[in-house]
Amino acid sequence: MKSVITLAIESSCDETSVAVIRDGRQVMSNIISTQMDEHKKFGGVVPEVASRRHIENIQGVVQESLDEAGVTFGDIDIVGVTYGAGLVGALLVGLSTAKAISFALGVPLVGVNHIEGHICANFIAHEELEPPFACLVVSGGHTHMVEVRGYGDYNVLGMTRDDAAGEAFDKLARAIGLGYPGGSKIDRAAKLGDRNAIDFPRAYLEKGSYDFSFSGLKSAALNYLNSKKMKKEDISIEDVSASYQEAIVDVLAERSIRACLEKGYKTLAIAGGVAANSRLRERLEGDAKVHGINVKYPPIELCTDNAAMIGCAAYYDYIGGKVSSLDLNAVPGLRIGERE
Repeated sequence: MKSVITLAIESSCDETSVAVIRDGRQVMSNIISTQMDEHKKFGGVVPEVASRRHIENIQGVVQESLDEAGVTFGDIDIVGVTYGAGLVGALLVGLSTAKAISFALGVPLVGVNHIEGHICANFIAHEELEPPFACLVVSGGHTHMVEVRGYGDYNVLGMTRDDAAGEAFDKLARAIGLGYPGGSKIDRAAKLGDRNAIDFPRAYLEKGSYDFSFSGLKSAALNYLNSKKMKKEDISIEDVSASYQEAIVDVLAERSIRACLEKGYKTLAIAGGVAANSRLRERLEGDAKVHGINVKYPPIELCTDNAAMIGCAAYYDYIGGKVSSLDLNAVPGLRIGERE
C-alpha cells in the first residue's frame, strides 16, 4: 500500500508551523516559527500582530518543512490545515495557504479541528496507542475531558465553564509579575514553593459533573494578593505559584481519574500546552498507578501548537473519508467533534 504524505499547516494563534507527515504518525519535518518574544512585551498574544507575522512567515516555513523532509510539492498526497478553533485572522493565513497548495497540486484538502489535533499528538508520541481511551485536553484556550472512542470519533464529557486552565495560569503570572507566557514560569516558581501554604478554592461543581471552572480560583488569588499588598505584607511568589498550581492540578486530576474509572478506560492521555506542566504529569502518573491506569503524554515540543499533530489528525480524517471543499472557512469558535 502506498504511503500517504501529508503537508500540514497550523496557524491558530502565534506559532506558524508546517509539517510533513508520512502515514499519520511518522514525522518527516515539523517546523515551528514562534512569535513568543514579540508578544511578551504586550503580556499576551495580540491578534493583529499575530496575523501579520503569519503572513510574513508562512511561505518560508512551508519551504523549510519540505526541505527538511526531503520532499517536493509533487510528493504531497493531501494538505491538512487547522480551520478552528483559534484567532480568525491567524487561521485565515494558514487556511488560505493550504487552499492554494491543494488547488495547485490537485490534492485533497482536509480541515482539522485544532483541539482534536492536540489529542492526536499522542498518536505520534506513542506508536502503540490506539483508541479507545480518555483524554484530558488542557491548554491556554481549552480545558476538555474527552472520550476518544475511535479515530476522529470524540465524545466530550466536560469542558470549562469560564477560564481555561492555561488562561488561569497566565492571569496569575501577570498578577505576580512573572509575565508571559505564564504556565511555564508558574511551573518553575512552584518547584521552590510550598503547595500547602495557601488554601485556594477548588471548584468541583455539582456531583457527577466533568466540567471545569477556574474563575473563582483566579478571583481568590487576586483577592489574596490585594489583601497582602494592602497590609504591606511580603508575598512569596513561590508559595503562591505552588498553591495555585496545586488547586488547578487537584481538579484536573480528579476529573481525569474519575472519567477513567466511571467509563472503564485503562489509558488516560493528556494533551495541550498545559500537558507540559511537570506537577500535572507527576500527579496524574501517581494517581493513575493506584488504579492500574496508564498515562500517556506527548514530548514538550508536541504539547504546544504544532503542525505535526494537525497532520496526524488530517491523515485519520482522510482515510475515514472526511475531506473539505475549497470554500472551507475559518471557524474561530469551533468545538471538538464539530465539522464544517
